[in-house]
Amino acid sequence: MSATQAILNGDRLALARLLTKVENNTAEGRDALIELFPHTGRAHLIGVTGAPGTGKSSLVNQLALHYRKTGDKRIAIVAVDPSSPFTGGAVLGDRVRMRDLSGDPNVFIRSMASRGSLGGLAQATADATQVFDAAGFDIIIVETVGAGQSEVDIARLAHTTIVVEAPGLGDDIQAIKAGILEIADVLVVNKADRPGAENTEKALRTMLELAHPTERVFIHHGAAMKTDSPKTKTDHALWIPPIQRAVSTEGTGIPELADAVARHVAHLRSSGEWASRERARLEVELEASIREGLMRKFRETLTAQAYDQTLESVIQRKLSPRQAAAMLMNGRKK
Repeated sequence: MSATQAILNGDRLALARLLTKVENNTAEGRDALIELFPHTGRAHLIGVTGAPGTGKSSLVNQLALHYRKTGDKRIAIVAVDPSSPFTGGAVLGDRVRMRDLSGDPNVFIRSMASRGSLGGLAQATADATQVFDAAGFDIIIVETVGAGQSEVDIARLAHTTIVVEAPGLGDDIQAIKAGILEIADVLVVNKADRPGAENTEKALRTMLELAHPTERVFIHHGAAMKTDSPKTKTDHALWIPPIQRAVSTEGTGIPELADAVARHVAHLRSSGEWASRERARLEVELEASIREGLMRKFRETLTAQAYDQTLESVIQRKLSPRQAAAMLMNGRKK
């Protein structure tokens, strides 16, 4: 039995081994992704992002537990951890906080290293979601590192993006500064039992009201959608992110959060935006693959000596990076 067939049959060991090959970008991993791709496109991808310290991991843990207790859905969790400065691997902190899910055969947790990519999302993360999708997992939750403005990259991958805020961080307007509100489908005020939770919710609500005037242009997932009044029932293109309070350590507010996610999925289906987001996501992945392939092909046709000589000219300020790139691409350096 081939490795891909074993994964389609639900073999967890084969799944774990393939995820390692995919993360290491091996030839076998790339071939398996090609074979598995026709079996993808059924899972609901949920991105969970927010500043460090907001309780994302605990929230993901409780949300996954809720889905398991209230249905027969299979859940995969991709926890994008910071990279170890020594090994380059994941720190694995999220595994510690998700022990409640251990032992459930219908839950698979994979920690992956950000490897310094913007937004903490390496290409391997997108590939891993494809593997989980093909393996028959119904919901795939991607929890990001929480590195600030670059976290908007999660919107290119997920169908539903949950942005987690928490009181007491001293940055009630940090979300709008980081552009987080532009990618949020659901906002969560976690640690809502702490002082200041009401102020945090009020600040978020004020920002949402400012972001939803009578007429606006809403840029989401790379597409600009001009909308009329938010109260127009016939306007299916508009989704105003709900704000949910939660105390993830106690499980408070988790059913309400799951309900908000379900409403968002229903909105995506009824408005046709689900297909639009799938198209945008696959287009981004296609362009990334083209860039990677072109770069690899370019380096294969270029001698190391020519590259080093050109780089030295840039370092000495004899050429600008643009000039150097144009010369190399035109074949003037052999």
